[in-house]
Amino acid sequence: MALFRALESAQPESRRLFHDPFAAMFVSTPLRQVVRWSAMPVLGPLLRRIIDRFWPGARSSGVARTRLIDDWIAVSIASGSHQLVVLGAGFDSRAWRMPVLAGLPVYEVDHAATAAEKRRRIAAVAGSQSRVVSVALDFDRDRLPDALAACGFDPKRRTTVIWEGVTNYLTADAVRSVLAWVGALAPGSNLIFTYIHRGVLDDPTRFEGAAKILLAVASTGEPWTFGFLPAALSRCLLTHGLRLTEDLGANDYRARYFGADARRMRGYAFYRAALATVTGDHA
Repeated sequence: MALFRALESAQPESRRLFHDPFAAMFVSTPLRQVVRWSAMPVLGPLLRRIIDRFWPGARSSGVARTRLIDDWIAVSIASGSHQLVVLGAGFDSRAWRMPVLAGLPVYEVDHAATAAEKRRRIAAVAGSQSRVVSVALDFDRDRLPDALAACGFDPKRRTTVIWEGVTNYLTADAVRSVLAWVGALAPGSNLIFTYIHRGVLDDPTRFEGAAKILLAVASTGEPWTFGFLPAALSRCLLTHGLRLTEDLGANDYRARYFGADARRMRGYAFYRAALATVTGDHA
């Protein structure tokens, strides 16, 4: 995702969906050269076509989804959220690159080693940001509410929670645990999360390019393990005190941001993004 965001940010301002000036520092040195080449008029489109052939739909889906989540965050903050929590923050740089988050406390939850490396790289160009709090968490042993409370998080304040690119690597119990925690936050809080269609795990041949992607992630030692059935998502969220507001597949959010060009973009239709709001009630 850092590579995809860096490639998008290297495009002319009139064409790119967003600008992430930090993304390139999170990729390897050889890939930084690829990012620089991608800014060239002829070589850039060629490189993007090669990437799209190797990972069908991943790049176009990833950058459209990044813009979608950026927009959802902006609306959530404008509607009264007072703090942001990023679960499995990885190399997400929204706390630094999105003006709408300036002055708001941001809690980035991840493994201590990942968080330390990220802050080291960002501090080299952005300096220290005391409002961005790293919450070290061992997801197998630590409790999320306890870890956040120890870092000053107030669950009674309206919150926006970002959970991007994580649920498909978890167990069903882990997913339910996080949904239960979010559902107990202040009413009006928002959860923005991604998930994969459960059908891609049951029968990847139903989705273009899915078998190739599943093989690729499994070969890295991080296979996908969990998905939702979109038709059942709303009811599942209601049991945890969350009302589903939007649920979009990759074809939907590509169409939203790429317009007519999206008709030529194939693959990753199984990757979805959803927005839900805490109701204060549990069905």
